[in-house]
Amino acid sequence: MTVRVATYNLHGMRSGLPALTKVITALRADVLCVQEAPRFGRWRARRRALAAAAGLRVATPGRLGGVAVLVAPRVRVLRAESHALRVFLGLELRGLAIAVVEAGGARLAVGSLHLDLNDPARMHHAAEAVALMERAAARFGAPIVLGGDINEQAHQPAWRYLAGRLADCYAVAPKGDGLTFPAAGPAVRIDGVFAAREARVVSCGAVDAGLGELAGASDHLPVIAELRVGH
Repeated sequence: MTVRVATYNLHGMRSGLPALTKVITALRADVLCVQEAPRFGRWRARRRALAAAAGLRVATPGRLGGVAVLVAPRVRVLRAESHALRVFLGLELRGLAIAVVEAGGARLAVGSLHLDLNDPARMHHAAEAVALMERAAARFGAPIVLGGDINEQAHQPAWRYLAGRLADCYAVAPKGDGLTFPAAGPAVRIDGVFAAREARVVSCGAVDAGLGELAGASDHLPVIAELRVGH
């Protein structure tokens, strides 16, 4: 069974619903991990409106850390969780959103994560998130997929930790140059999808949308991974 899992930093939806909807629709994702989703001022309604406009629905509860998981109509949500990660004094509160999902008989435990700009916090939260993901996945016998804004590059510690515990999908089956930030002139790859080894990576990379559309929607580019799960 092939499942499309994407990650996208929404930049607080500053660019508005139409621009984001166009990009998210182009992803054709079964499961979408988002960061910087609205978390103040009618945040539930704004998240639901974005999901509905793109033909998706919000799967995870809460607003912690501005992270959420959205799913397509064909995807069944078996369990949804929202976790606060360790608080670091003076830094923004970070969270992890987890949805254990089933699509066409294939199960996945999908998490959305947004790591800090602070090095120690980023490393701690990466390890904390993997532990939480492993616990949620074990209950359902589901492979882990973690999508997020990692806020560092592949040679740095938190990214290396994630790529050691899970496969960096772009590194396994790259599509395009993989650069994700800044959207108007991508120079670095700081957003990624990581998957358990049993989820075979078919491809991972850019979305089929024009650069103008992408730059007008967010300051990050989305990443879409096509995974083959089960038989």
